[in-house]
Amino acid sequence: MIPTITPLYAALVTLVYFVLTWRVIMYRQANRLSLGDSGDKNLLKRMRTQANCAEYAPLGLILILLVELQGAPAIAVHGLGVLLLAGRIIHPLGFAVTPQKIILRQLGMLLTFACLLLAACGLLAHAVF
Repeated sequence: MIPTITPLYAALVTLVYFVLTWRVIMYRQANRLSLGDSGDKNLLKRMRTQANCAEYAPLGLILILLVELQGAPAIAVHGLGVLLLAGRIIHPLGFAVTPQKIILRQLGMLLTFACLLLAACGLLAHAVF
């Protein structure tokens, strides 16, 4: 079986990651900062926003792929993909701004965690039953 749904969400989440990375690069260039965060809290916030995506997106995409490969209905795979994508978009909208919009940060993580937990539970249920 060749996955057809997961690649869509992999591409979209990668575009989100690219935007977050671009924000770090542009800030570094504008402020002539090369290594680390140089004690710049704005750069640190941008770096952590990018890193948060890098920490959660790959696991989410792997789980979605496994769910798809296990033959889950397309609507379930799309549901997981939408949860992950929305979470990865909403989280930085709350975290990367000053002052932070905590509700968006929390909602973004909630959606991301929902994707991870639902996919993991679905895979466990499929493996056991």
